[in-house]
Amino acid sequence: MKIDIHTHIMPDKMPNWVQKFGYGDFIHLEHRNCQACMMKGDKLFRVVEENCFDAGTRIREMDATGVGMQVLSTIPVLFNYWAKPVDGYETSRFFNDHIAETVHRYPERFIGIGTVPLQDPELAIKEMERCVTGLKLPGLEIGSNVNGKNLSDPSFLPFFEAAERLGCALFVHPWEMMGEDQMQRYWLPWLVGMPAETSRAICSMIFCGVLEKFPQLRVAFAHGGGSFPFTIGRIEHGFEVRPDLVAIDNAINPRDYIGKFWVDSLVHDPAAFQFLLNTMGSRRICLGSDYPFPLGEHHPGKLIEDLHLDAAVTEQLLHKNAWSWLGR
Repeated sequence: MKIDIHTHIMPDKMPNWVQKFGYGDFIHLEHRNCQACMMKGDKLFRVVEENCFDAGTRIREMDATGVGMQVLSTIPVLFNYWAKPVDGYETSRFFNDHIAETVHRYPERFIGIGTVPLQDPELAIKEMERCVTGLKLPGLEIGSNVNGKNLSDPSFLPFFEAAERLGCALFVHPWEMMGEDQMQRYWLPWLVGMPAETSRAICSMIFCGVLEKFPQLRVAFAHGGGSFPFTIGRIEHGFEVRPDLVAIDNAINPRDYIGKFWVDSLVHDPAAFQFLLNTMGSRRICLGSDYPFPLGEHHPGKLIEDLHLDAAVTEQLLHKNAWSWLGR
């Protein structure tokens, strides 16, 4: 049994919100010359394959790689945090309804997590409540920052409090990477920026005390936790030698929070994964592939399987930890 907690999906038909709202870079999908084109307004953003929006294609590819279930989340470019809150609320509801409908059609193959307009925490809480209680989605995907605001910003505390109260799992995905404008060449935002962006989110949530204030909050971070597990020594050292700069909101050692959140397995390298396993522990890593995109693991779980770990550990990594994070 393999449960892949890091997969993205979009509807095959989407409104043209640029025309409806009269501004912005809202994405819609156009099918042109046998290609599915993600459009930003009237400009091509990305060509995607059928597996990005067609459930039948996904299931066939899941069967080919032994994946029993996927956790479906939206593509981060569709967060629309930059939009007017009421418009972001509308697009979030559209994507959440689509994910819930896909899960309803194939409940044995898919679990859904929603998206919310975090640029307005009150609206985000409102949609989170609908996702959890109405659509029966066990969690949400959120970005590593919201229009440049770190997840440590006090305005997000009511959101995290509500997530704990509702038992809503959170999956934090990097997006709008810091320094992106300075490193466009060589695909560096995705190769260098994403790992740093994920560590930014983890450190923000630790140092501001979110994980201390809300100990029952179930949070997972994409891409193996980014650079955080591999730089925890530096992070801890900074905490110890400059508490006047680091420990200003939370006096607890950041290393003490290892074991209190989850990461996915997407590190692409056996030695890196072994280090991740040694650092995070066998109960806090979930299989995650970033399906269906090129930077993902094309055969989900193969890196774990090829390490020939103890059978009980392999089971934890491939599916049991996912259930724990989802609260099931």
